[in-house]
Amino acid sequence: MPDSLIIAPQWIGDAVMTEPLLRRLQARGERLTVGALPWVAPVYRAMPQVADVIEFPFAHGGLQFRERRAIARRIEGRFDKAYVLPNSLKSALLPFLASIPERIGYFGEARVGLLTHRLKNPKNKPPMVAFYSALSGGAGLENDRPQLQMASAEIDQTLAELGLQRGGYHVFAPGAEYGPAKRWPARHFSELAARLGLPVVLLGSGKEAALCEEIAAPVNAAQPGKCLNFAGKTSLVQALCLIAASHSTISNDSGLMHVAAAFGVPQVAIFGSSSPLHTPPLSDKATVLWLKADAAYQPPLDCAPCFERECPLGHTRCLNDIGADRVLAALPSGA
Repeated sequence: MPDSLIIAPQWIGDAVMTEPLLRRLQARGERLTVGALPWVAPVYRAMPQVADVIEFPFAHGGLQFRERRAIARRIEGRFDKAYVLPNSLKSALLPFLASIPERIGYFGEARVGLLTHRLKNPKNKPPMVAFYSALSGGAGLENDRPQLQMASAEIDQTLAELGLQRGGYHVFAPGAEYGPAKRWPARHFSELAARLGLPVVLLGSGKEAALCEEIAAPVNAAQPGKCLNFAGKTSLVQALCLIAASHSTISNDSGLMHVAAAFGVPQVAIFGSSSPLHTPPLSDKATVLWLKADAAYQPPLDCAPCFERECPLGHTRCLNDIGADRVLAALPSGA
């Protein structure tokens, strides 16, 4: 059985999108070890086909050559293949320094000499699952759906620690790392929370704690304890457990949206400046709200998708005009 090293992408959503590739590789007999940054490593531990995870001590930015060389020396001789999922030069450096015989990835950032097998980058943006799956050597399957699994005991422990019950709450993931043009307005989230029959758990990073509090405060003023702001207060493992056990998840186009889809949780995914044609939540239980695709919405959003961090026109109609009524109607019955 060949041993393969997977150099993982740095974002949670991208990490989820790589799962079908890993499933393919494991099915054909490769033993998989994933090298990942600490903030995405828990996603790979939720993939049963991954035998081991190595956490890389790298920071954002910089080549960090010394650190990469040190890890390369420790793993030299362990792997037959390396799949380099990010397109950066530094991502391809470690497998090269470790003298892994086959090093597979896309062309990018002057790394021709670092890879032994190179795929051309597609001209048009394909769905991310197909983009990553093509690295297996076959055609990428656009509709192959990522799957994550958490141990039932781990979910039960997290729920017990936080005083929650399976299916007894909704999850809101109101953040989006890219910028405000991907974030449904806080006031809409607050209105939705106030109208739901179950409590709401707000998830996000510490940077999103203030945003989550802006959502929770007016709701809790009228209905004390209705919103639980856990932004920055849970580990990623706990966040995965909370999403997996939720009644439903409501989010923007974000990493946690893809997590909910991979757990098969009923969800509503709200798109603004980005496109669900490129990064959809791949689940039968997902409902996508995107005004660009709504023929009845007038006037048409000719500006979408703009893929900008902030609305270039200053109105952000693509998100402001999706009301709480519409999201509520898209949720499963019993919400």
